[in-house]
Parts: sequence; C-alpha cells; structure tokens
Amino acid sequence: MYARVSRWDDGEAAAIRSNAEGISARAAGGPPEGVPSTGVMMLTDPDNGKAMVIGFFETLDDLRQGDAVLNTMSPPTDGMGTRAPVEVYEVAVDLKA
Repeated sequence: MYARVSRWDDGEAAAIRSNAEGISARAAGGPPEGVPSTGVMMLTDPDNGKAMVIGFFETLDDLRQGDAVLNTMSPPTDGMGTRAPVEVYEVAVDLKA
C-alpha cells in the first residue's frame, strides 16, 4: 500500500475548518473521479495553521494515476496557507483497532 501526503502550513483556522467540512461533505460519493484511492484521511491543527491530507492507494500504479488526476485540480488557496511539495510513502504498518 502507498500513501500520497499533501501538507499545508501557515493557514487560517477558519479556512482550514471550512475546507475540512467541505471535503467531508463531498467525500460521501467517494474519491474524485479517476482517483483509485482506497481511502483518504485529513489531519488538521487549525489553531496552528496546519493541515495534512493522506490518500491511500493499493498499488504504485494506482497512486501515480491518482496523483496525476489530483495534480490537475487546483489546491485550496483561500486561507489554507502554503502547500508543501507532495510526498509519497510506502505504508509499512497499518494497524486499526
């Protein structure tokens, strides 16, 4: 399994909360069309201006396809702060209760 990590720094608390609510509302239909993700997690620290979105993909090819589609979308900019470069990780451990 692989993870695509997008991080924002120096955002405004209200914008981070609003974007998280918007993503959650849109997520009911699953990931965006063309993104073969097995799941998405958003971590926020609005009071410190930080947010992170982690998309999970079964294969590296799925991640590459999802990354290509996501890179065509405009990242939220209104108050979200600065997006750091996207990073890719192999998921070495996945523990769930």
